[in-house]
Amino acid sequence: MKYQGCLLAVRDIAASKHFYEEVLHQKAVMDIGAHVTFEGFSLQQGYAELVGLSGDSVKEQSHSFQVYFEVEDLDEVYSEFKGVSNLRWVHEIKEYPWGQRDIRVYDPDGHIAEIAEDMTTVIRRFLEQGMSEEEVAKRTMFPLDVVKQYIY
Repeated sequence: MKYQGCLLAVRDIAASKHFYEEVLHQKAVMDIGAHVTFEGFSLQQGYAELVGLSGDSVKEQSHSFQVYFEVEDLDEVYSEFKGVSNLRWVHEIKEYPWGQRDIRVYDPDGHIAEIAEDMTTVIRRFLEQGMSEEEVAKRTMFPLDVVKQYIY
C-alpha cells in the first residue's frame, strides 16, 4: 500500500482551484473538472454524493484538519497575503517555542492552510543571531546531529 495524499471536499472547484493556484502557488498536475490533483493533495467537488453520503455530512470549517506548506521567506508570503482581498485568517505570524513561525488561513471551504518557515530557515536564523549549534538544538528540540545536517 502506498500513500497518495489527502483529498479536500469542496463546494466550488473553480474557487478552490483558484485559491490553491493563485494564492498558495500550487500547480495542478491533473484537472478533470470536478477533481483537481496537486502534488500531495486533491480537491473534489461533490465528494459526499460521490461516496454515497448526504451532502450535509460534509462539515465546513471543522478545525480538525489542515494542509501544510513550508517556505523559506515567511515574511514575503505574509506581505503577499496581506494584499489578497477577502482572505480569511486563522492567525497572522505566530512563533512557536521551537522557533518556527507560521501563518494560517482558510481556503474557500474553511479548510485550514498552514504556511510555515522550513526548519532550515529557522536553524540558520538562530545561528545568524549568534546561537551555538548546541543552543539551536535545545531551542528547536532537534538532536544536535540533525541540526548539523541542516547547516551543512
